[in-house]
Order: sequence, then C-alpha cells, then structure tokens
Amino acid sequence: MVQFTKLRLAGFKSFVDPVDLLVEPGVTGIVGPNGCGKSNLVEALRWVMGESSAKRMRGGEMDDVIFAGTASRPARNLAQVMVHLDNSDRRAPAMFNQHDELEVTRTIERGSGSTYKVNGREVRARDVQLLFADAATGAHSTALVSQGRVGALINARPTDRRALLEEAAGITGLHNRRHEAELRLRAAETNLERLDDVIATLEQQLRGLKKQARQATRYRNIAGQIRRTEALALHLEAEVAKAAYGAEPKIVIERIRLISSA
Repeated sequence: MVQFTKLRLAGFKSFVDPVDLLVEPGVTGIVGPNGCGKSNLVEALRWVMGESSAKRMRGGEMDDVIFAGTASRPARNLAQVMVHLDNSDRRAPAMFNQHDELEVTRTIERGSGSTYKVNGREVRARDVQLLFADAATGAHSTALVSQGRVGALINARPTDRRALLEEAAGITGLHNRRHEAELRLRAAETNLERLDDVIATLEQQLRGLKKQARQATRYRNIAGQIRRTEALALHLEAEVAKAAYGAEPKIVIERIRLISSA
C-alpha cells in the first residue's frame, strides 16, 4: 500500500504561499486555534485525490479553492496541491508502478478548470481516483474523518456501512473498476443497438441500389442494341447511295425496298 510522505500547497484557500507538510512515520498532528487552516489541509488532501464537488470543499464553485485575496494580499489565479507517495513496495496500479515515489499534482486555474499530473505526466481524474482507491483511500474515504463524520458512521444504514468494510478490506479499487467496466459495457450495448439500426438502414438502401443497378444494366443493353441497329441502317443507306450512281433505277428502288422492310 502506498504511503503519504509530503503534502505541498500553493495558492490553495488560505495557503497563499507555498507550504510543505511532512508526513513522518508514526502520528503527524496539526494543532491550532479556530480559523488557522486545519480544515483547509484536510480539504487540500481530499481535493488532490480527485474531489469533484465544490460543495464538499465548502464553496459555491471549484474556483473558490483559489486564494481569494485579503486587504493586504492580492487574489491568485492559480492554486496547486501536490502529494508525495512512497511506492517502494510497488503496490500502485500498473500504469504508475514503475516509480519508487509518486508525485500527484492537481492544478486549477481560475476560469479554466483543473488538471492532474503524476510524476509530471498529465493523466485523467479517473486515473488518480483509482490510484487512491487501490490504496484504500480517496476523496470520499472514511479515513478522512471530518466534523460530524463519526456520528454519521454510527447512525448509518447497513448499506452505507458496507463501503467502510469494503475500504478496510482494500477492495474499493476493484469496485471502482467494476463500475467503470459496467459503464463501458452499457455504452458498448448502446452502440450495438445503434449499429443494428444503421445496418437495417444500409440494407434497405442496398436493395434500392441493386434495383437501380439492374435498371441501369438493362438500359445500357437496350441502348447498345439501338446504336448497333442505327449504325447498320446508316451503313446500308450509304451502300445504296454509292450503288445508285451506277445501277439502274429499278435496281436502286429494289434495294431501298429491301432496306425499308429490314
């Protein structure tokens, strides 16, 4: 299982200047009065792991995570959170498992949305969510206990508690992959249904084109016969005209009669 080693924030909520939080072996604690930013650290961790709901980040829109400015500090247009993971045990997903250390970064620019990178390579939000799901954590992990969360878990329905047990068993990533596979399967089934409709339409068009092709072939055959007959008639008329200069009128008339009857 990958281990968190460092959290770095810059321009995220109240952390306008870059701040590094080292997660040492054992227990790492943050103590401070109300309003000092303790909850912002938890939200930064949730955000970099793929949180997509601005409401869960205590904002109206996702751009609200960017430092909004104060009387003495101007607002920022960009926020970034980076988390370092120790992957020396090689338990990360295959696409990331070639590195001993993983650096997951999420950057958001005001009005432009956010991007994810792992070790400098841009990836999908889904890839990051699966990475943390395989580590039995994530943006919605029960390991991130916020105010009122303990009471909600105690009073939760059995179906809701099942997620907690699945996460403890380390199979959350498998369920996420199964859900993604089911979505792809349904999309494939929809595409097959559309393909059947397209095939039926093309078959109907093919029948019409075959009929037109038969008519065109028949037309070409008849037109060829007409051309050959006209050419023969013109040839005979030319022969008759040539012979008329040296033949008797009776013979010419007889030839014309033969051509007419033909």
